[in-house]
Amino acid sequence: MKITDIETWCIQVGGRPSEGAVQTDFGGARNWLFVRVETDEGVYGVGEGSGWPRVIETAVLDLKHALVGEDPAHIDRLWNRMLLAFQGHGQVGTVGGGAMTAIEMALWDIKGKVLGQPVWNLLGGAFRKRIPVYGHAKTPEQARALMARGYRAFKVSSTGAPDVDRVAAVREAVGPERDVMVDAHGPSWMTVKDAIILGRALEPLDLLFYEDPIAPENIDGYARIRDALDIPLAAGERVSTIWGMRPLIERELVDVIQPDTGRAGGVTQMRKMAAMAEAHYISMAPHSGSLGPLAEFAALHVMATIPNGLMLERIEFDWPGRYEVVTPVLEVVDGHIALPTAPGLGVDIVEEALERYPSSRNVRDVPADDGWAFEPGTADENLYFQTRLRRRHKLHRRS
Repeated sequence: MKITDIETWCIQVGGRPSEGAVQTDFGGARNWLFVRVETDEGVYGVGEGSGWPRVIETAVLDLKHALVGEDPAHIDRLWNRMLLAFQGHGQVGTVGGGAMTAIEMALWDIKGKVLGQPVWNLLGGAFRKRIPVYGHAKTPEQARALMARGYRAFKVSSTGAPDVDRVAAVREAVGPERDVMVDAHGPSWMTVKDAIILGRALEPLDLLFYEDPIAPENIDGYARIRDALDIPLAAGERVSTIWGMRPLIERELVDVIQPDTGRAGGVTQMRKMAAMAEAHYISMAPHSGSLGPLAEFAALHVMATIPNGLMLERIEFDWPGRYEVVTPVLEVVDGHIALPTAPGLGVDIVEEALERYPSSRNVRDVPADDGWAFEPGTADENLYFQTRLRRRHKLHRRS
């Protein structure tokens, strides 16, 4: 069997609807990239790459020249072939990671179809036949909407410093028997000291984890936060490959790693990350916040096969097109998604649906987009990180 072609579809993804949704339209920036790897025996595989999809599409098509004519069975060798193919351009990064992820995911899909087995069975079998998921809830009303669909874990997400009272309201709404997490990602990112002050205010709310409180490059800052707080930390969605995740794991800076299923480097890279984390007693909860539905299938296969899988992020109330562009559609039952049992990844793209949503752009409005959080009067400065002013108002409970 030989690879004969790699096709791509990059689609524009709309905002999320109002029913229980976390309201954001991503400033017109949200795109999904799907790929299909074809072979001379008529078997094909599908994959998804994320991070900067319009640019990643170009990278995928460039990498095609290194793969056509190769045997798709040798997944790890072909992954290294791709890695070496663009080493002259620098380190892997988001674009390289996303491109290799999409292609490698499709190669696993081909292997599963050829052998008549779901990918999880080729990875050593399953620890679990259903994967726990968590949803996004900025308000008690959104949390209750998720509970009505069986969710048992909820993340309060906020660009910049989250409102502690709002987190407390969600905690009260879901009760002590369910899990609450906080995502404090920027930009603008907090300073280490502000992240510690906010973390101390959040400690009484019994969080499962405190995610991305500072910029991802600030590795030493994570050590300071870890030592200052009695609260689990989570990070890692912006890195690609085991080398990107290595410092968080080896220095035991976090309790949960969060590789993005569309840009971590692929199924094998995610399992390597999980194994590294296991050796340090660290759990894994893959990121899925901006991903499409195809990569979600790949995440399920990985999560089924690792002992330290915590839970999977899920956008439940998403853009309606999510439920048109692939088949079948995943469903949450009692806070879990059942493991696919069909050969390969167990999912396929709906080509005619993809063609209805051509990509138009893939960058946010900065700083006009209300998804960014800046100190009042500083938006035009376009700052990557800021000290939070009026800390008592912003970083403490007021009720």
